[in-house]
Amino acid sequence: MLQQKVVHSEVDNKTIKKGVFWPSFIVVGGATILGVVNNKLLVDIASKFFDWSLSSFGWLYQIISIVALLLVGIITFSKFGKIRFGGSDAKPKYAFMTWFAMALTGGIATGIVVWGVNEPLIYFANLYGEMEKTGVAAGSPMAAVFALGRVFYNWTFIPYAMYSLCGLVIAYMYFNKKKELSVSASLIPLFGEKVTKGIWLSIIDTLSLLAIALGLAASLGVGLTLVSSGLEIIYGIQQGPVVIIILGLVITATYTIASVLGIDKGIKWLANFNAKIFYILLGLLLVVGPTLYILRTTTSGMAYWLQNFWIWGLDPADIGGDALVKWWTLYDWAIWIAYAPLMGIFLAMISYGRTIREFMIINWIMPSVFGVIWFGIWGSTALQWQASGALDLVSTMKTNGAVAGLWPFLANLPLGIIIIPVVMITLIISFSTAADAMTTTISVMCTRNMKHDEEPKTWMKLLWGLSIGAIAFFMVAYAGGQQGVDGIKFLSAAGGAMVLFIFVLQIASCIKMFFIDKIEY
Repeated sequence: MLQQKVVHSEVDNKTIKKGVFWPSFIVVGGATILGVVNNKLLVDIASKFFDWSLSSFGWLYQIISIVALLLVGIITFSKFGKIRFGGSDAKPKYAFMTWFAMALTGGIATGIVVWGVNEPLIYFANLYGEMEKTGVAAGSPMAAVFALGRVFYNWTFIPYAMYSLCGLVIAYMYFNKKKELSVSASLIPLFGEKVTKGIWLSIIDTLSLLAIALGLAASLGVGLTLVSSGLEIIYGIQQGPVVIIILGLVITATYTIASVLGIDKGIKWLANFNAKIFYILLGLLLVVGPTLYILRTTTSGMAYWLQNFWIWGLDPADIGGDALVKWWTLYDWAIWIAYAPLMGIFLAMISYGRTIREFMIINWIMPSVFGVIWFGIWGSTALQWQASGALDLVSTMKTNGAVAGLWPFLANLPLGIIIIPVVMITLIISFSTAADAMTTTISVMCTRNMKHDEEPKTWMKLLWGLSIGAIAFFMVAYAGGQQGVDGIKFLSAAGGAMVLFIFVLQIASCIKMFFIDKIEY
């Protein structure tokens, strides 16, 4: 009888955080309903918020991203690196490469597949005015070097520092300080226990949840846009709401089912499978692509990136212009920051038993190096083909949108007829892995007394998965704009702005915890 009471008490402890769940769901559900009733109004609101947030806070995005990078670097290579999450006797649950696969694919979603070819070409061709203020002539050999340098900046050490910093603070507070697994708990070093209770808990966790929901919808939207453009370019299936909703249902069902299966049965399997496809694609392109050009241009791109690091890092758009800085770098920072607080929870959940230095190697250094390799190989190949006249990818992008260059690129590869459907499947799996991780984390945020090795309620995962999929559909179907992904960028900016100041506080909390308070080794 006593045992039954104890079990019943434990079940009752896993109740909904009403102050987090209901405000978040009302906003997300309201956006979905608005998309049904008046999708133009939804797009107009998102567009105005995009311009306001990045124009007003671009300077802060840039400064705080540099601070995050410096802070992560100092902690990684200092004495703090030997601290083990869970204490000196804690044993890791996942093998090193499985852990890396989960961290890598859970964080990048469809990003590197979507932009590995497209983004360097956009800069190279000055497709939307990105090169106007750079002093580099579009289409020149220097433009190719600039293009690679810029994607190295946007996709490597700075954004992964954002993820890693949030994960570090949350993991240390949860495993070593025995606090709750939540964003609000990461601010205890600044404000004490009161920040995890009452109105403060609701505000902090609700904003973080809304940010990731919008960021996830944006990532799903990019994936939908890319796959639908591929179906039109390669197979002649016209893009439109019907195609997009069918793709959206397939992708949403994939990540929702994987989330329901749990981390060990769903996320781990998807991540390992996804990572293997990434490795195969990299090896294939390095062999069949212009290998010497790849090696030379990647090296030159790294030189240009490092030479311009500080001017790019502290430019709120006054130097490089809105087309380059606001619509690309600041947009990137907005979506990475939108993901960061809840991505930090996911990274913390799978890092038990690891040292801080191991954590940073897996979540900061290795993904960043992977990004350099990926963009170096894919981007250089696309640039060489475009510059040599072997393939006119830019014309396809002008006609079909910013993400459409990938498909003729793949079609030009040996065995392209096989590679294209494999990449389409990879895109679905890539997004599903990230969405799987985040819908699980969102559900954790909405539930009291959750532990890192427990799964939230199935109905909650289903609810969030379907809601996020619905918002993505409306933004893709009705807010394409000049680049074909304008509505997606609007969502990203909204998500990032919602947690920008929470992210600033997490950085301050990290500084206080490691450099002012007493740390237990």
